[in-house]
Amino acid sequence: MQTIIAPWRMKYIMSEKTEGCIFCDKPTEDRDRDNLILVRGETCFVMLNAYPYSNGHLMVVPYRHQRSLADLSREELAEWMTLCASCEVVLRDKVSAEGFNIGINLGKVAGAGIEEHVHLHIVPRWHGDTNFMPVLGDTKVVPDSLGNVYDLLCETLQQEVRRRRD
Repeated sequence: MQTIIAPWRMKYIMSEKTEGCIFCDKPTEDRDRDNLILVRGETCFVMLNAYPYSNGHLMVVPYRHQRSLADLSREELAEWMTLCASCEVVLRDKVSAEGFNIGINLGKVAGAGIEEHVHLHIVPRWHGDTNFMPVLGDTKVVPDSLGNVYDLLCETLQQEVRRRRD
């Protein structure tokens, strides 16, 4: 089993958290690119992770503020997984992902950075994508900026989501 070691995430973990919930607040703003929101569905949305484990790390988030999968409606669960499937297709195409870690961390002890609002992570992976930099140098190498990744994925992901709806 491979382990993703991500010491750079400590910056987020140790940072002072603002009041409110980013997953509730950001979709209410009319600044999708600034907020890294790629796609808005009826019950869920897709956004880039601002503290990614790898290039193209996405999150699928229901709009409703719920802590648990059990609290989501059938419609939310269905759209959540449909959006996840769309993300997989687009990440394979646009960033040549060879595999994925797809997961949900429920609760702080399970690793949830935002435990009050359930969300799903889609982390693209490539053969040999772990190296000595994060292990020895406490440094992460992400080969592209969030803005470039946003531009690369946004239109194609929106098209894929529309295709799946039709």
